[in-house]
Amino acid sequence: PGGGRGGAPRGPQEERIYLDHNATTPLAPEVAQALGDAMRQAWGNPSSCHPAGRKAKELISGARESLARMVGARPEDIVFMSGGTEANNMVIHTARRHFCDSQAGLGDGGGMPHFVTSSVEHDSVRLPLEQLVTESLAEATFVPVSSQSGRVEVDDVLAAIRTTTCLVSIMLANNETGVIMPVAELSQRIRALNQRRAAEGLPRILVHTDAAQMIGKGRVDVQELGVDYLTIVGHKFYGPRIGALYVRGPGTATPLHPMLFGGGQERSFRPGTENTPMIAGLGQAAELVSKSWEAYEAHMRDVRDYLEARLEASFGKQRIHFNSHFTGSKRLCNTSNFSILGPGLQGRRVLSRCKTLLASVGAACHSEKGDRPSSVLLSCGIPYDVAQNALRLSVGRDTTRADVDLVVQDLVLAVAQLDQDQAP
Repeated sequence: PGGGRGGAPRGPQEERIYLDHNATTPLAPEVAQALGDAMRQAWGNPSSCHPAGRKAKELISGARESLARMVGARPEDIVFMSGGTEANNMVIHTARRHFCDSQAGLGDGGGMPHFVTSSVEHDSVRLPLEQLVTESLAEATFVPVSSQSGRVEVDDVLAAIRTTTCLVSIMLANNETGVIMPVAELSQRIRALNQRRAAEGLPRILVHTDAAQMIGKGRVDVQELGVDYLTIVGHKFYGPRIGALYVRGPGTATPLHPMLFGGGQERSFRPGTENTPMIAGLGQAAELVSKSWEAYEAHMRDVRDYLEARLEASFGKQRIHFNSHFTGSKRLCNTSNFSILGPGLQGRRVLSRCKTLLASVGAACHSEKGDRPSSVLLSCGIPYDVAQNALRLSVGRDTTRADVDLVVQDLVLAVAQLDQDQAP
């Protein structure tokens, strides 16, 4: 009630259609139910020994098992976090600290820790690294993606590795283009490299992937991926705005250093009284993904492909450029990044004329940056004037072909208006 498709707000006369699921997803009804139930029934402090506390502790433990099942991990490998930003910062902080500890006995201090990442990472990886570099606490290499594939190539990442490299962090799928990165192959190659490095007395390279965009839209299995750390973000898969970090044997097989110190919760890795309702909601969202991700993926791919076919039919092949189509690369089932070519059709202007469509020009975190094109698209080799016109539409579990018809009609009218404005 009171919402358009996908829970978006609408006025009395108009149906709004929400196609910005890569920015955030609405809460699944089952998740909202789990949140409400936990608020009412599991309000006790999970550290207390009485029944109210035990009830909360059981819910948290059940949610941990659900998250572990979703990504093929063990429950003890899951640490709850406030969200993806904290998880990513914690991995970077840990890798630096681990490197410094491992080099402490060496004569010259062993050099400065070095990080390798891609040029298209989320700000919660890019900015902490840039900050460390600014403070002369680390060095970082941002490996460009290939303009042919839109991916960061494994050989390019390996070529960037130095003797002082402590972490390689590559996202599992890009939030703007949807391109899926070769993380499993990269992990495999780094594992072999680490064996040689150990023999030479060099520090181990840790591997991290931010799986925010992939969970709920494709298969995510930490054993197949072979990573040391994987970031989980609830609000990208119909869950609440918290997250978790998968760590392969936290504190034993894989280092994990706390950024906060307090009451010892989460085995002291992430202290603070647990947010039981949000954790219960996250567990429920994970259950839905484990049970139905293949059906979600098939549905979203069908609707996304229909959207692209309708766009091409409505605007013509000459007028539409798909920024997320790269030869030989796989992409997320729900993401379409495209530009409608022509003067005065910057993505923001087109959206401002739309009556039905709710979407974005790129990552939601950058929405205040004016008409400067997305740095992700420019990194992928998309020409400046094409990137300026980009729109990112990301469909959801409930998006239908009928919604797509309305959205395309809306875009056609918006573009016709803007074309008229351009006419002499």
